Amino acid sequence: MIKAEEYYQALLDKSPEYEGIFYVGVKSTGVFCRPTCPARKPKFENCEFFETAQEALLASFRPCKRCRPLSHPNQVSELVTTLVNAVEANPEKRWKERDFQELSVDESTARRQFKKRFGMTFVEYARARRMGIAMKQIREGDSVIDAQLDAGYESSSGFRDAFSRIMGAAPTRLGQHHSLKASWLDTRLGPMVAVGDEEALYLLEFVDRRGLEREVERLRKCAKLAVLPGITAPIRSIEKELCQYFEGHLKDFKTPLHLLGSPFQKCVWEELQRIPYGETRSYADIAATIGKPSAFRAVANANGANQFAIVIPCHRVINSNGELGGYGGGLPRKKWLINHEKQGI
Repeated sequence: MIKAEEYYQALLDKSPEYEGIFYVGVKSTGVFCRPTCPARKPKFENCEFFETAQEALLASFRPCKRCRPLSHPNQVSELVTTLVNAVEANPEKRWKERDFQELSVDESTARRQFKKRFGMTFVEYARARRMGIAMKQIREGDSVIDAQLDAGYESSSGFRDAFSRIMGAAPTRLGQHHSLKASWLDTRLGPMVAVGDEEALYLLEFVDRRGLEREVERLRKCAKLAVLPGITAPIRSIEKELCQYFEGHLKDFKTPLHLLGSPFQKCVWEELQRIPYGETRSYADIAATIGKPSAFRAVANANGANQFAIVIPCHRVINSNGELGGYGGGLPRKKWLINHEKQGI
């Protein structure tokens, strides 16, 4: 749980004991720092606090060049510096094996160093930086030029290219054709992104979910529409319902959903919605219920392809031995959701 006032005082005091406990994003500069950063301290209202560097990246902040939050205190890794600088030079790049070779960097070494020090691989870091560019536009609805400058682009073409590669259309094309709208939703379990038109919701997922970028790409290809910043009636509806859900006052979601999947996937998703609030089922249970008892692996795959976190309750599906199994939003969230619902019965 973020303790904003405590963390702000630690920032003012440059308290070394808070190293690794939090990072601060500075809205006025667009960078994020460690608690002991020597730079001039921002006003409290310009600070946003994060428990991990990945959260700061996904919120569109880039690493501070003075305190180097992606290096250990008093120790600047040459490899980390090289890779971070390479990402900042071209944030929209999707890294391939040849990119590491061009920098004379061993891909596996980069993965290990980033994972050990920051809890995420380098590829996850680069992805978070890319997503942060698009998420800033979604989260704050900034004008194109402001978003461009905050993202660190010197040319407008660079920003348009990055946004287009992630969301499917350049920001300057807003309003020129029918499109899906995307909004940032703050929830008790972390930020989520909601995508929908005026009729239904198309996607609801945690911002830090692995594979979110691919989900957005699949969505816009299947719908043949761009995903652009904005808000619609279904998005307003799900934001209200999520608030009620986390407060323990809502068990059944009513926001209309637009399902994009195969007949089998849709069959599984419909069955997931029939799992009573506060209860769990196994993959084998779901397979048997839909009349395909041997298809439990296919059920697991359909479960993982669910595009509506929480609303289509794939978190209620566990292994036959009682273990939690997988969850796109992370096992800690799955455990929390199951306990939250059991307490509300």
